[in-house]
Amino acid sequence: MTVFHSIISKISSNRLKEIDLFRQHPGEVQAKVLQELLSTAKDTEWGRKYSFKDITDIRDFQAKLPISAYEELKTDIERSMRGEKNILWPGITQWYAKSSGTSCDKSKFIPITQDSLKKCHYKAGLDVLWVYANNYPETGIVHGKNLCLGGSHQISNFNNKSFTGDLSAIILEKLPILTQLKNVPRPSISLIPDFEEKIAKVAEATINENIRSFSGVPSWFLVLINHILEVTGKSNLLEVWPNLEVFIHGGVHFEPYREQYKRLIPSEKMNYMETYNASEGFFSLQDEPGKDDMLLMLDLGIFMEFIPMSEFGKENPMILSIEEIELDTNYALVISTNTGLWRYILGDTIKFTCKYPHKIKITGRTKHFINAFGEEVIVDNAEKALQSACRATSASISDYTAGPVYMNAKSKGAHQWLIEFENKPENLEVFSLELDKALKSLNSDYEAKRHKNLALEPPLIISMQKGTFYQWMKERGKVGGQNKIPRLSNNRKYLDQLLKVNERLSHKK
Repeated sequence: MTVFHSIISKISSNRLKEIDLFRQHPGEVQAKVLQELLSTAKDTEWGRKYSFKDITDIRDFQAKLPISAYEELKTDIERSMRGEKNILWPGITQWYAKSSGTSCDKSKFIPITQDSLKKCHYKAGLDVLWVYANNYPETGIVHGKNLCLGGSHQISNFNNKSFTGDLSAIILEKLPILTQLKNVPRPSISLIPDFEEKIAKVAEATINENIRSFSGVPSWFLVLINHILEVTGKSNLLEVWPNLEVFIHGGVHFEPYREQYKRLIPSEKMNYMETYNASEGFFSLQDEPGKDDMLLMLDLGIFMEFIPMSEFGKENPMILSIEEIELDTNYALVISTNTGLWRYILGDTIKFTCKYPHKIKITGRTKHFINAFGEEVIVDNAEKALQSACRATSASISDYTAGPVYMNAKSKGAHQWLIEFENKPENLEVFSLELDKALKSLNSDYEAKRHKNLALEPPLIISMQKGTFYQWMKERGKVGGQNKIPRLSNNRKYLDQLLKVNERLSHKK
């Protein structure tokens, strides 16, 4: 073993022991994280306002600090962006991740501190490596390059005091030199703002590299892969990168894309590792091959609380700590972080699949669901039902979204599903029946509304022209990076926009 590998082995071993500690003692580790956050921020404006130095435990913390959505933090974040210091977190915060907007704003800006980069994002990136290497001791990823497909926005001056950009762009901009040597392409290409230009340059720069791993969002990586196969004339990605062994993915649920990746990377030895990271922090990673839940990472400078979705939106909801959660219950995630977000509603919903260690699945968003008729369909229901319908009809899906068709004097309500198929089923009516059957088995509220067509008609399936979703996202300026197609909506805004794009593409053919 070389000196380099000996050092790596020791670092890896020490970190895996720390991970085992929070597997066994989640409550104690999270309580320690909270105290470290409060101690560090005790002299900030928020620390003085809420007497952080006097908070002794989790209950005291919950009693003193309110739950916050972005709107409640927006004024203080904007003050920080103008260069004011010691507001939410000590010192001056120069970097802000530009994220999807709220109902009031096109974009929101999430603080990115040096503490969050070092103790959360970069530490988590190494955790992915250590856990993967522990699961696959014969891995060769350290002998090759990692292709990272980051955001489509360059770093830009918000003013002369701060900078904004996609989280991935900020991470690439601030990445330690040694880590940059393993990542391709170089930042000057990764940070090209035009997504289509970037795809072309990334392909050109990496085709002849020894790519062993790649990391990013599955939907956007498909665009890159298809472009690479087109320009090289190869039939699959292993003909371009024969040593490719793992795709580290996140941002969207992988199941709708799994069959496409199997076709594009036809190898039983190809591995897929899911991660859950966002502008606000890194939360979990898939630590057991073959299992689709993820280990909640409890020592990355993020204190977590959980609101049962049955309580969400109430004036005084029940809010639980890590030791109080129950399995198979949908929770809204509330976080306090080393970026200065205090009791912040993240917007994601999760459920726990295991305790000790605590493992989760992402089930959707607090605002992405269909409940126009009391059916309460969430993204997790949709993903599983579509998977079942695809299996039954030998279909595969590139992208989709769904929303309500409202009742009128002549008809009952229904759900309309706009689906861009990779492999279209022979019969859309059969696909609709299978989707309907699966949704009934997964969601009792949906089943009740569908009983004898009481309130809901069967699902209405629209097969979209290929490229519709990409064109729609492009027209909205949301191509690449962490931009996601909204899977479910409780109104018709997205559906009507997409149908117009689809109609235009149909006329061009």
